[in-house]
Amino acid sequence: MKRGLLLGIAMMIAQPLAHSEAQNSGKEDAKLDAFFKDYLDEEFKHRPLDASRAGDHRFDHLLDDVSAPARAAATVRVRKMLAELPKRIDYNRLTRAGQIDFEIWRHHLQRNLWLADNTKPFEDDPRVYNDYISESVYVLLTQSTEPKPVNIKNAAQRMTFIPRIVAAARASIKNPPKVLTEVALRQLKGAISFYESGIYEIAGETPQLSELRAPAQRILPVLRDYLKFLEEDVLPRSNGEWRLGKEKFAQKLELELDAGVTAEEVLKDAEAEADRVEAEMYVIARQLWRQVFPKKTIPADDADGKRQIIRAVLEEVSKEHGAPADLVKDATATAAKIKAFLRDRNILRLPEPDRCRIVEMPEFQRGYSIAYLNPAPPLDAKASSYYAISPPPRDWDPGKVKSFMQEYNRHMLQLLTIHEAYPGHYVQLEYSNRNPSLIRKVLYSGVFAEGWAVYTEQVMLDEGYGDGDLKLRLNQLKWYLRAVCNAILDYHMHCSGMTDEEALRLLVIRAYQSEGEAILKIQRAKQSSCQLSTYFVGRMAFQRLRRRRQNELGDRFELGRFHEATLAHGTLPVKYLPELVGGVLKR
Repeated sequence: MKRGLLLGIAMMIAQPLAHSEAQNSGKEDAKLDAFFKDYLDEEFKHRPLDASRAGDHRFDHLLDDVSAPARAAATVRVRKMLAELPKRIDYNRLTRAGQIDFEIWRHHLQRNLWLADNTKPFEDDPRVYNDYISESVYVLLTQSTEPKPVNIKNAAQRMTFIPRIVAAARASIKNPPKVLTEVALRQLKGAISFYESGIYEIAGETPQLSELRAPAQRILPVLRDYLKFLEEDVLPRSNGEWRLGKEKFAQKLELELDAGVTAEEVLKDAEAEADRVEAEMYVIARQLWRQVFPKKTIPADDADGKRQIIRAVLEEVSKEHGAPADLVKDATATAAKIKAFLRDRNILRLPEPDRCRIVEMPEFQRGYSIAYLNPAPPLDAKASSYYAISPPPRDWDPGKVKSFMQEYNRHMLQLLTIHEAYPGHYVQLEYSNRNPSLIRKVLYSGVFAEGWAVYTEQVMLDEGYGDGDLKLRLNQLKWYLRAVCNAILDYHMHCSGMTDEEALRLLVIRAYQSEGEAILKIQRAKQSSCQLSTYFVGRMAFQRLRRRRQNELGDRFELGRFHEATLAHGTLPVKYLPELVGGVLKR
């Protein structure tokens, strides 16, 4: 009796204490939310382009100051906020969700400070200025949900700041790597084409009558002169080093990915996974051989013969493609089929209403990728996402068009639509935008986003999409192998002194890419560091998470509920998923 009485008294005391602690935690979470909102308000004043990208339209008529003094002031603000955050917010009084938000924000500041201290993009990478020159206006005309006249007016006003961007570029650019200057030149030529004609097409305006005409005409001579500056002044002195080096690569990868893995671990996992995937491709290609080559003897089953079988089958299967003019129509029909399959198999519940628009990529953006998803800004709940498909550029010769269409054949187009739209990027980011955390809406993880999109490609086929079509499965494995080899390429290009010839052998022989595609990938590896690793690291994180939860729950595991629980927490660093998803599924 006494023990029961004492226990009862203890519980009576503990309950008010627990309630009080919960109230205090809620208050501290609210303080964190308010503090981050104040921070965001201040930062968006200095970074209007980022505000527009996020869907905050208060500064659409302005553009960033990217001069050297403004950049130095931005670094000062980061240092100050990093020091202020633990003083203003008591981490121990936050709920666990609040603590995760705190950690995400702190990590974001630490990453930005490291980048400011260890990289100099405004001096070493002329590409950075092109976002301010072209995307700053393009985003207003394509994604803002403000009335059209408001967007036109804001775009016209924003364009008046572009000469200031060009002036900062002229003053800041030093000796960039040649590859970055060459890409910047191609992008700038596209920007000039945009202001010559594309802007009116995008805005749905008549050039002679548009409010955009006068500011566009004023900046075109500035951009043409800037193009001449890059060609005649910057390009000859573009002898900078694009390799990050092993030590900085390792530091940057841990900061950029925030996935709880090291560069060496990523490389080791990728090399083992490449072997596994290639072996699986061989088994499938061998099954397809007689179907695609009914009168040919299958090559020997040694290492060279196995690769010969895979390559020959892939090349033959790639001939199954539609007409360039039908790409958007084919993607639209594919999306409808995929959505019906998702609903029928209960793989996850699709967002309603469906705000994904499938469009033809504007001419001035073509030639770099077959497709992209431009997601709805996280702070503009009414905005649409755009899944843009690119027919080949009009000035390509027939041989280049043929190679392009074979690379993105009818099998690849299905995988591309899964990756970019359903249930990949579009669906995942729509789920993410529902999360109430402002921090997770704005400071999202590329590893999560890319990893989820790659993960869904295999899931769809495993669940029966394509009715067991081996050609589709072979292409899925090829595309996944590309993501695996991206991580290997990323490491060796920046850490091991890999030459272009060695990289070409890796991508063409090991990853079964065409030479043209491989050359573009090598150029991309030189233009970035760590980003190419996000696809593989993210996909492995989702695969391991699912394996662990499925083994724990056994027959109680429901795939659709697992996916929804995984997407419910926002696009946050994947290292938090085991903790968060495990808690949801156990309830």
